[in-house]
Amino acid sequence: MKKFYLLLSTIFFICFLPACLPAQQETGYDPHKAFDPSFDDNPGTYYRSASGQPGPGYWQNRADYKIKALLDDKKNEVSGNVEITYTNFSPDNLQYVWLQLDQNQFKDSSRSALTSGVFSFRRKFEGGDNIKSVKIVLNGKAMPANYIITDTRMQIRLPEVLKAKGGKLKILIDYSFNVPPENMGRSGYMESKNGKIFDIAQWFPRMAVYDDLVGWNNLPFLGGGEFYLDYGNYDYSVTVPWYMIVVGSGELLNLKQVLTAKEIQRLNEARSSDKTVFIRSAGEINDQSTRPVHSGNLTWHFKMDNSRDVSWAASKAFIWDAARINLPGGRKSLAMSVYPVESEGDSAWGRSTEYLKNSVEIFSKDWYVYPYPNAVNVAGPVGGMEYPGIIFCGYRAKRKVLWMVTNHEIGHNWFPMIVGSDERENAWMDEGFNTFIDVLSFKHFNNGEYYPKRDGEYAPKGGNPAREIVPYLLSKDSQPIVTYADAIKGQYVHTLEYYKTALALVTLRNYVLGKDRFDYAFRTYIKRWAYKHPSPEDFFRSMNDASGEDLNWFWKGWFIKNWKLDQAIVSVKYVDGDPSKGALITIENKDRMVMPVVVQVKESNGKTGTIKLPVEIWEKSGQFTFNYNSTSLIDTVKIDPDEKLPDIDLSNNVWTSGTK
Repeated sequence: MKKFYLLLSTIFFICFLPACLPAQQETGYDPHKAFDPSFDDNPGTYYRSASGQPGPGYWQNRADYKIKALLDDKKNEVSGNVEITYTNFSPDNLQYVWLQLDQNQFKDSSRSALTSGVFSFRRKFEGGDNIKSVKIVLNGKAMPANYIITDTRMQIRLPEVLKAKGGKLKILIDYSFNVPPENMGRSGYMESKNGKIFDIAQWFPRMAVYDDLVGWNNLPFLGGGEFYLDYGNYDYSVTVPWYMIVVGSGELLNLKQVLTAKEIQRLNEARSSDKTVFIRSAGEINDQSTRPVHSGNLTWHFKMDNSRDVSWAASKAFIWDAARINLPGGRKSLAMSVYPVESEGDSAWGRSTEYLKNSVEIFSKDWYVYPYPNAVNVAGPVGGMEYPGIIFCGYRAKRKVLWMVTNHEIGHNWFPMIVGSDERENAWMDEGFNTFIDVLSFKHFNNGEYYPKRDGEYAPKGGNPAREIVPYLLSKDSQPIVTYADAIKGQYVHTLEYYKTALALVTLRNYVLGKDRFDYAFRTYIKRWAYKHPSPEDFFRSMNDASGEDLNWFWKGWFIKNWKLDQAIVSVKYVDGDPSKGALITIENKDRMVMPVVVQVKESNGKTGTIKLPVEIWEKSGQFTFNYNSTSLIDTVKIDPDEKLPDIDLSNNVWTSGTK
């Protein structure tokens, strides 16, 4: 993710009842556009069902990696070689393949540097991948590769086609790159009191995705839009100076070679402990006896299965602690944190493992069981970034901020690490979905320790989330949620990808579907697309199908368009002029977005009633009249009395007895 600054939290509860008596007057609102029958009318395919689930012929390619890397902490350089086994399960013969070289964003001539003034400071650092050799093995023949590099992408042109439905290609690349200093990207290094800390990500050439939607997905890496990757097994080794501790995605395989007997014992204790156990304390950082050797290098060997990426961190300065994660069905995992002495303390990183453990347990219970052997939190130069099984958080973070960023970054292991959407094209499908599940986890952690005392505390300005989105909706620069990540205007990245998307899901859950139906449908979507590649249409269709509701009006208004909502009270009249016989209340939908309606009525005799109307009242007309069984004069009528919807004009939401 981009550095995480915003979370959203609000609780909405409302449902609706049938309506009656449609009014005759038509307004500028167009029901046909709101309930467009041609929206999402493409038939399902053999690969992707119309119900939103993978079709019987669904396929995706696979990339398995063997990587050996060396960290030179004096030169701040990573060098290594990667062996990729790429399997083409598609129905197409492939004449070429594409790889991602994300480090090339740090070249002076990169599109990232040239298209964004924000990154102009990168010219002070010359980075990029140094590709030393590229070889391939195809159909049993080994040879030098015929390749071309364009910005952050490499195309390998094959001498023979890579055959469909199971053809295999082996790619061997030797490479190196300079690690950027802190505050320059999603990985980097920093100086600490006891040595450098390295957060290493996007650290080897990775296969681009070839899918049934667009073929090769080759959007360049500009720094904003993130990643889209296939799944595979990772076997990787990291060689570092003897005095450094390394943590990484997946399972450490050679504990006896890189840890002392005491450290292994402490790790075993942590695997059985709900309380945090120190593997290496602050007092042991400069104690040579905590290292199995006292010269040369050590190689740390990790394995991560069925993952879309791996990452790691290394430092001499790490304090290291851990605790058991308890998962549904009796499964276990291990939460671990590493951080420098500058970050220790119960008000700061001393609680990191507690935060991490609880976040994983909450998300596993609510949505889908965490699949990885470890979850690691690293305090270092990167202020907020996520990879499978490991997250980078800023070493200065404390208290509530540390909880927020830890909870959010590890939440990305559900979106997009498990549900493998395309972040570079549809960032809202990971940032927004993850922000949404954060909303719910705040309530559960430590009896709501950091939960807001009032709804909306985590809206951008600390107020009502539904109200605070309105200025954006009214802005001439506003964009739809469904916009390429790199095409979103910088000041609106969090508003769209995080805030509005999460607000839409909260509203859908609590205002439209109800918690039970929404949660069932959302879990169904996760289960259907775990370790697969869903598109926005797959999400929309899956939610429609599993909830039993045609929500196309919602997806169109909230996600595809940047429509505005303006519900209004038009008039209140009594039947035969007698309030005891009931009142005819006319309401109007004045703008393009539609939503269900909640109307609160207060009578002069003190009685209060609430009418809940479904969205279908707007299918025929922009005005609707319903009968309210009043027993006395009505004092006030108010639409959306709790202000849970982003209505752009509150002045017409209230009718009073003095209204002419």
